Amino acid sequence: MKNNRAFHLIALFAFASIYLASCNSDKPTTTPESEVKKEVIENIAIPDFSSEKALDLVKKQVAFGPRVPNSTGHQQCGDFLIKSLSETADTVIVQKATVLSFDDKQLKIRNIIASFNTENPSRVMLCAHWDTRPFSDQDATVKTKPIPGANDGGSGVAVLLEIARLLKENKTKIGVDIILFDAEDYGQPDAVMQREKADSYCLGSQYWAKNLHQFGYMPRYGILLDMVGGAGATFRQEEGSMEFAPSVVQKVWNAAGRIGYGNYFLNEPTRAITDDHYYINQIANIPTIDIIHNDRSTASNFYKHWHTLQDSPENIDPATLKAVGQTLLEVVYREK
Repeated sequence: MKNNRAFHLIALFAFASIYLASCNSDKPTTTPESEVKKEVIENIAIPDFSSEKALDLVKKQVAFGPRVPNSTGHQQCGDFLIKSLSETADTVIVQKATVLSFDDKQLKIRNIIASFNTENPSRVMLCAHWDTRPFSDQDATVKTKPIPGANDGGSGVAVLLEIARLLKENKTKIGVDIILFDAEDYGQPDAVMQREKADSYCLGSQYWAKNLHQFGYMPRYGILLDMVGGAGATFRQEEGSMEFAPSVVQKVWNAAGRIGYGNYFLNEPTRAITDDHYYINQIANIPTIDIIHNDRSTASNFYKHWHTLQDSPENIDPATLKAVGQTLLEVVYREK
């Protein structure tokens, strides 16, 4: 994903105005109890997310080597993901395509779509990207090696594979589709001395959004996971998500707070970024949000090992995987 692209100026100014207005008051605002809508939470059996299994799935992906399109590791990991989802999902569709990279390479990609409770027309989409970046362009020393991608790619996929296992054992009231997008991270590095090519990131989701795997596919909403395994991660409310799907943001963040993960999911805004959800919203018109590590102590505002050779399994925290996975289960299993 790229960190310096905005959505619409109007949306940016509107969002900034709201945020600045809220910051100008020294006193916290309160709502009278009579005006607070009390949420009645039904007693529903929600399965327990295994952070240990999720961490093991991160390690399995990394063991294939970098998952850069056209590489052996990419081919082998894709086969592994298809096999794993075929053992849990009702159906698995593999969307194959050839897309053109910023440097005019033809990339053979596979978007992997696994569906659960397929007879139910009311559906929710959960997604992540499974490829890894071919350049360590944010590394302090080595800029040209492919990254391990434990967090940037591996963590989101691992969370969704563990959720897939639980969906098989515990049926939901709605339909669920898990989509693993390819070629998200083959974007043009900032240091490349050539004219910047538009839309060089998120090639798999762009293709999928223009060529939906099912005619008329329109879930209630989508949730994208990206870099959801870092130690001490914080997830703020990304501006593009708030523009296109504010109710979904509130649904997810409320669920996290309700089950004790409010220290991960912060009710604070952060700037818009270009990630898979951008194209899903813009092209497919499916309201989709991005759960992505936001770190205000780094120059990128991303995970500190973003696009470096240090994005490896030893820097993945099972507690973060648990917070994200259990929050998603809380959301999905409460849908009616």
